[in-house]
Amino acid sequence: MSAMRIGVLALQGAFREHIQALVRLGADAVEVRRPRDLDGLDGLIIPGGESTTIRLLMAEYGLDDAIRERIGSGFPVVGTCAGMIVLAKHVDDEASPGLNGLDVQVHRNAFGRQVDSFEEDIAIPALGDTLFHGVFIRAPIVESVGPGVEVLAKLPDGRIVAVRQGSVIGVSFHPELTDDDRFHRLFLSLIAARETTASTTPVCSSPTAVGEVR
Repeated sequence: MSAMRIGVLALQGAFREHIQALVRLGADAVEVRRPRDLDGLDGLIIPGGESTTIRLLMAEYGLDDAIRERIGSGFPVVGTCAGMIVLAKHVDDEASPGLNGLDVQVHRNAFGRQVDSFEEDIAIPALGDTLFHGVFIRAPIVESVGPGVEVLAKLPDGRIVAVRQGSVIGVSFHPELTDDDRFHRLFLSLIAARETTASTTPVCSSPTAVGEVR
């Protein structure tokens, strides 16, 4: 079986660390800078960085429409920190010009400036019982979620820092800046499960039956 081919948006931000984590897990990590780089990928990671810069560069290179179209067809995507902001439908009480991949309201720089960055061990049940060491750098929080969004993690004070909607995951922290690969393993396992389901779904000749397949 060939290695999973995972793209990492490499326009700006901490993309190299994500690539290193994926390589450690045996995935084929690909830097994504143009729409053609998305061809043949099993999933995509949008890293932390500066969300406004990332959005502008995606628009300039035509990546925003290409990624948005793939998200609409169920393409697996993870956004970390700024990546989650880019995926959110609403940012700081306004409709976002980003990818509209997560029906959430996000507040940027929720903890203050760079000097207010911090680390916190957080419970993420999807990763098991052991706490995950979260690195928060000028991090956003999720203030509210839509009906189709699952909350994956909260800080001890109740603020939401990780969500999932279908094949799209957003987190406030930087899992790539730790030696704990469980978050990247989770993403790869979700992709594997999705591909297994797709390969075993029967083809139905009845129009009504086809409409019922999800």
